[in-house]
Amino acid sequence: MGSGIAAQIANAGVPVLLLDKGDIAKAALERLGKAEPAPLMSRSAAKLIEAGNIEDDLAKLGGVDWIIEAVAERPDIKQELYRKIEPSRKPGSILSSNTSTLPLKMLMAGMPTSIQRDFCITHFFNPPRYMRLMEIVGGPETKPEAMAAITAFADEKLGKVVVKAKDTPGFIANRIGVFWIQAAVNAARNLDLTVDEADAVMGKPIGAPKTGVFGLMDIVGLDLQPHVDASLRMALSKDDAYQSLPSDFPLLTKMITDGYTGRKGKGGFYHLNTAGGKKLKESISLKTGEYAASTPSKLESVDAAKAGLRALVTHKDRGGQFAWAVLSKMLAYAASLVPEIADTAVDVDLAMKAGFNWKHGPFEMIDRLGAGWFAERLASEGVAVPPLLALAAAKGGFYKPTHEGIVQLDADGSYKPITRQSGTLLLSDIKRLATPLARNGSASVWDVGDGVACVEFHSKMNTLDPDSLTMLMQALEIARRGMKALVIHNEGENFSVGANIGLALFAANIGLWPTLDQLIAQGQAVMKALKYAPFPVVGAPSGMALGGGCEVLLHCAAVQAHAETYVGLVETGVGIVPGWGGCKEMLIRHSPGPRDPKGPMPGVMAAFEQISLAKVSKSAAEAKEMKYLRRSDGITMNRDRLLADAKALALKLVAEGYKPPAPIELHLPGPTARAALGLAIDGFARQGLALPHDVVVAGHLADVLSGGATDIVDAVSEDQICDLEKGAFMSLIRTLPTLARMEVMLSTGKPLRN
Repeated sequence: MGSGIAAQIANAGVPVLLLDKGDIAKAALERLGKAEPAPLMSRSAAKLIEAGNIEDDLAKLGGVDWIIEAVAERPDIKQELYRKIEPSRKPGSILSSNTSTLPLKMLMAGMPTSIQRDFCITHFFNPPRYMRLMEIVGGPETKPEAMAAITAFADEKLGKVVVKAKDTPGFIANRIGVFWIQAAVNAARNLDLTVDEADAVMGKPIGAPKTGVFGLMDIVGLDLQPHVDASLRMALSKDDAYQSLPSDFPLLTKMITDGYTGRKGKGGFYHLNTAGGKKLKESISLKTGEYAASTPSKLESVDAAKAGLRALVTHKDRGGQFAWAVLSKMLAYAASLVPEIADTAVDVDLAMKAGFNWKHGPFEMIDRLGAGWFAERLASEGVAVPPLLALAAAKGGFYKPTHEGIVQLDADGSYKPITRQSGTLLLSDIKRLATPLARNGSASVWDVGDGVACVEFHSKMNTLDPDSLTMLMQALEIARRGMKALVIHNEGENFSVGANIGLALFAANIGLWPTLDQLIAQGQAVMKALKYAPFPVVGAPSGMALGGGCEVLLHCAAVQAHAETYVGLVETGVGIVPGWGGCKEMLIRHSPGPRDPKGPMPGVMAAFEQISLAKVSKSAAEAKEMKYLRRSDGITMNRDRLLADAKALALKLVAEGYKPPAPIELHLPGPTARAALGLAIDGFARQGLALPHDVVVAGHLADVLSGGATDIVDAVSEDQICDLEKGAFMSLIRTLPTLARMEVMLSTGKPLRN
């Protein structure tokens, strides 16, 4: 965990000293570069971490501003380390513990005031790069300025959702999350659900990740659950609702003993078996302990959940009963814990969304059920209604929209505004208070203030279709008539996974070739308009920006990307080539320049390799290394700050007197380059690294990137390369292997190798 925290700090561009006993830190640093999922966002980040040992290097703490302790969860071990650290640390430097179970008052018992003033708990969630939550706990002696400094740094530099928790067992997220897991395990056993059925209900239908409960335990490690359970039971009062949840689970004990500790072991509630040369996912029977093929749930309640959370918990099948058994207990428990574990319902909701990746927090779930309805059903079943829930039922919910924004219910019965951290700007907040400047089924345009418009994609997975392209062009016209700049941003899970291949496949299957030709022409015209707009267009992506989504970014004047942005031109995976200027832009970005003695061939080869292999960056920092982003493009660590940063960048470009770029002409080798690329393709085919249709697709890509029938002395315009792109696209989409690739991608989400 310590090395993971060090990696995230290095990802922020901040030097880190990683200390442990002996050579442990050095070994941990070596593992960082090989670990999956990758803790480091770029190769350069690793250079910011210096490994050392506690025996020899404590003196180096004199130059450190924040010391994070992440040793074993034993107060005696932690306190011994604090005493060792104290003589070496810089006066006023902040010392924090990453503990997830030990209260601050226990850690600071008997500690000198000089430590207590600078001490707090900073509980990171694992893995630190990907889990956004950091719970912070201060003590009675902790300096407010220390808490403020850590909160600001973790928010702005580390990208964390920082939630202030009380000094109580499990803090916020684990207190509720472990209760949820324990309640779900027991309810699944009582209702005789399979592991697959339980996870099908306790996943997407309630707004949790698709792993559900048993899949989550496999990820975290089954051996951790008994320790966390025992720790909570020891720390909580005897009348706490958690104590009423049975903890005896003989199957879990046997699985741990046999080495079935989850993904880090031989498997867990799920594991992969090999049958007939193919990998088969199996799940364990909660009754017999035997594994069998994992099968999709057939519970009607899972489909009923599409109508809402209440439809799920009121369904009469075992899935509906399971959902109610778990959620009724967990939501009532959460309502009983405010203000014990956190000051507000908002803090609890933020912690559960950021710590467990839930779409909605417990109090948001209660509002979705209806606070009054939920309280009445609990009472009808003889369950005590927590005072805060009773208040919400009487008042009409925990949250209410107003003209000034969303307000939250306070314990005194009044509604108070939800305040955002300074420097954050959420499109969802703007949308609650405004109407779009323009809208269709796939995209909208919003006024985000200060003369900046924002295009939002909102089709399924934000795929791009004619409506999306039309709205981009309309946004350009809106901005041209009275705005200063345009930002392209949305708050979906992904910026855009690319063009709607389902639409392209449908048109191809019925021979609508003019429609496809028009779609490519429309996309190219829109991208050209973005690039040469008289005002700055700034892309603000997060998540996946693939295919057409990547091409949108390539044509923006600048990009302000969330650190977790995964960019790539992946069209070859479905048997086509980038058709909206992606090939052109990567040629330009990889071009060594007209006076480079090596000529244009290195740039052509680099673009060919990147596009033909459908390479995708694993972070925004890596996207810069791959030239999907420019070195001058910005990176925002906290997604909640992305729109504000993108807007600020757009206004900065305006203030600097932004002018669109001049059209670029390239000098490409033509048939010479095509022949060289052809030899490379043939070599890959002979080695079995390229299948027959890979060779066909790569050949068309080589034609585009070499410039077609040109000579190195001739200038090739951007429009000419776009014409080559369209010709290659239209040729490939008429082939049966390309159509087969598209069909498989749509039905399975996985590429077909043919």
